[in-house]
Amino acid sequence: MIATCGSARRSLARAFADPDAGPVLLYVEGAAGLGKTHLLSELAGLPEAPDAARLWWRCGAGDGQQVADEPWGKPALLLVDDVHRADEDELRRLRRVLEGLEPGSAAAVAYRPEELPVPGLPLGGSAMAYPFRLTVLTHRLAPWDEERVRRAAADVLGESGGTAEAVGTLHERTGGVPRAVVDLLALLREQRPAFTGTAAEVAAAGVPTRLAELVLSRTYALSPAHRPLVWAAAVLDGPAARDELIAVSGLGAVPGSDALLRALESAALAEPGEGRYGFAVPLAAAAVRDTVPGPVRQDLHRRAAGVLSRRQPVAWTAVGEHHRAAGDDRRWLRAVEKAAESAAASGRHQEAIVLLERTLAAPGIPPQARARLAPLLARNAVTGLRSDQTVEVLAQIVQDADLPPAVRGELRLDLGLMLSNQMGRFADGWRVLEIAAAELREVRSVLAARAMAALVTPYWPGASLDVHRGWLIKAVAAADDSGDEAMRTAVLANQVGLAMSWADPEAWDLVERLPVQSTDPACVRQAARGLCNAADSAVWLGFYRRVDGLLAEGRELATRSGAPYTEHSASGTRLLQEWWTGQWLGLARRCEEFIADTADMPFLASDAYVVRGLLAVAQGDWGEARSWLSQRGTFGTENLPVPLGATAAGAVIRLTLARQEVADAAEQARAAWTVVAEKGVWPWAAELAPWAVEALARAGDTTGAQAMVRDFAQGLGAGDAPPARAALVWSRAVLAENEALAQGKPSGLLAAAEAYRKAAAAYAELPRPYSQALTTECAGRCVLAADAVGEAGGADGTQAAEGAADGAGAHGSGASAAGGSAAPAGDRASTASAIAELESCAQHFTDLGAVWDATRARALLRTRQPAKKGRPPGRPSHSDQLSPREAEVAQLASSGLTNREIAATLHLSPRTVEQHIAGAMRKTGALSRRDLVHRL
Repeated sequence: MIATCGSARRSLARAFADPDAGPVLLYVEGAAGLGKTHLLSELAGLPEAPDAARLWWRCGAGDGQQVADEPWGKPALLLVDDVHRADEDELRRLRRVLEGLEPGSAAAVAYRPEELPVPGLPLGGSAMAYPFRLTVLTHRLAPWDEERVRRAAADVLGESGGTAEAVGTLHERTGGVPRAVVDLLALLREQRPAFTGTAAEVAAAGVPTRLAELVLSRTYALSPAHRPLVWAAAVLDGPAARDELIAVSGLGAVPGSDALLRALESAALAEPGEGRYGFAVPLAAAAVRDTVPGPVRQDLHRRAAGVLSRRQPVAWTAVGEHHRAAGDDRRWLRAVEKAAESAAASGRHQEAIVLLERTLAAPGIPPQARARLAPLLARNAVTGLRSDQTVEVLAQIVQDADLPPAVRGELRLDLGLMLSNQMGRFADGWRVLEIAAAELREVRSVLAARAMAALVTPYWPGASLDVHRGWLIKAVAAADDSGDEAMRTAVLANQVGLAMSWADPEAWDLVERLPVQSTDPACVRQAARGLCNAADSAVWLGFYRRVDGLLAEGRELATRSGAPYTEHSASGTRLLQEWWTGQWLGLARRCEEFIADTADMPFLASDAYVVRGLLAVAQGDWGEARSWLSQRGTFGTENLPVPLGATAAGAVIRLTLARQEVADAAEQARAAWTVVAEKGVWPWAAELAPWAVEALARAGDTTGAQAMVRDFAQGLGAGDAPPARAALVWSRAVLAENEALAQGKPSGLLAAAEAYRKAAAAYAELPRPYSQALTTECAGRCVLAADAVGEAGGADGTQAAEGAADGAGAHGSGASAAGGSAAPAGDRASTASAIAELESCAQHFTDLGAVWDATRARALLRTRQPAKKGRPPGRPSHSDQLSPREAEVAQLASSGLTNREIAATLHLSPRTVEQHIAGAMRKTGALSRRDLVHRL
């Protein structure tokens, strides 16, 4: 696994390059495990010396005498290993052989410098009489860097080789020593499939046997009086200064200095940095530590805690671990508290969370300590990115009757925030927050305002807008009573989110009041949250040009004040904006990366799940779409924030309509509409309304569809919410289209087309290119349907209208009853305009990457486009190439659509679809439907 060193090969090759060249002696120097023997084996295959005799001499193995006595032919390559093991007699023979090297010969001599009898003299203390023409070189092997360790991990464990953190830990614990790396990877390989590639698993893998035996043999070769110095290094588990090692060992200055010298001479310890001493392979410390008698080990840990407490800055986590290992729980818990406070102050919230979770989960923690540590955990978890264990720990702690009421109320507040904001358990979080508000109000805590402010947040399903407004009044009063500026800012941040959600005209004035220039970190964190709340609401309201500034300033403040949760929520807002504004290039990858980055808290990535699902719908990957839209089972979609839930529901209804499952779509529409109506934040209905109205209208519930449109219009009132107003026009167009089809009125279809165009113009202003293209397609479809109804009218116009209605609607079926006949002369201009619109929106779909939509639009176009001039009569021949129809069918089939779904999209029978797929597979040589995507 160690590549041949090019410089070593070139050095030896010099001896064989010219018959008159002088001999070459190459010393290969490297500590244990760096790969000396492997390098010698590589050098034995030196291609520049094909005719040279290869002579191996392994010192200490008894084969040196034979090599020394053998008459050498020329040329010859001598490979000497383990010179540090040679006794004086063997060294004398080796010196004699090397002194006799003649031109055309070369030797490579490998040794461990730390085990030489005389430091720096690989051939012993006697002077070496080097021949005049002998070139003497030294090649020093070095540990692997992190990139080389990563490649070795990929070789052993598979392509990934573990996370970057795991590779970093592997490099750190082995010191990059190749033998240690390979042996530790072997241990990890044996853990498959349990090994998942994390840093924690690498750290817990244990010490390879070869390394343990080496370090223990060196340690116990020391006298008992000197071993405590090595034990001290094992307990400190990292490079330390001489005085620190001596202090931990308890030996005293003079005996300690002598012990350090003996440890270095025996290679039990090394000097990895100037004036810093420890193990050459850090992992070796664990092997030594495990052999130290228990009482002695506790004393060493107690002294280590004292030594580390004097370092600056103090590593309180390490100090605490030493106190705990020494059996001093009181000092351990105090050190944990200081470590958590230090980490939180520098924005390292996750580090504090992990430490506090682990500590509070330990049995026997005294109530007083729990009362100090639990609020620290809660505050860090709310600000940072917590693990699920935090909720479990806090839920248990708040049941502790010995906790002071103020502490219990604070913990309950943070527990409610985590349940709601970070886990999506809104109903549970709401109940906990209501109790917390009452508890904190009773003890007159300033945190009562924070609990009330949390109940102002309108995103959760359940409580109505009026309920949130009621809590806002209470929260503002409590914050003013507290006199705490950070608490006032926290309430203001939530007031911003509430006001902007329903397009309150005063919302932007509230944003301007956020104290972004404050020097108080607590105020800055809340101001950052307020700006990101405003950015999220601005995305839903369609104010895309203001989003960039709000996100940039909010994220900068969040980073500066140490609020990673706010930073991540801002990333979700950015994905939503990119979806709606048509920035789809690489968007699927960005969503998936964000989901992977927040894997331990999937609710935080709910924006990314929904956007990824919307992309899958447009691309025709419907199986994947449902999976993404349902959050891939990470938590219940009924717990999605109301605007996200409405958006996901709209997409699912659209898919259901596309499959012609109209009754199911109508039921889904009613359920989703109820959630939005109960909340009363009507701008959030924008992504649901057109599809819900479509579902009810096609199911024959015209009254219900009309009621949806009426409620939507009344709920919006005069609020400034451009996407919702465009969606309202779209919804009215859907009603008009379905009514005109039912009544067989071409004029009604043309009126619906105009309404669709009005919606498309509104979306163009935002801009929202995908919604613009969808509504433009609707307009073209209505014009073609009007032509079809007009042509088939007269004696049986109603029947013709019913035939059109069977195929019309929701871009799911995307069909119309437009026939192949030319439009009447008076309608040719409008038909030509509609065809141009459809061609334009088909191109827009293609540019965005909306494969399904583009295919559907082109299928609709073919129903009315006149035949191209110049083509001879009869069907075109596509004996070797896919026909346009086969290409469309194959594209949709490769994305995962069923024959029935493709038939609904392209207005074909399932049998025809089956024939086209068979033809496409035959012509492309595809082995399966999925294989078509690679063949196309």
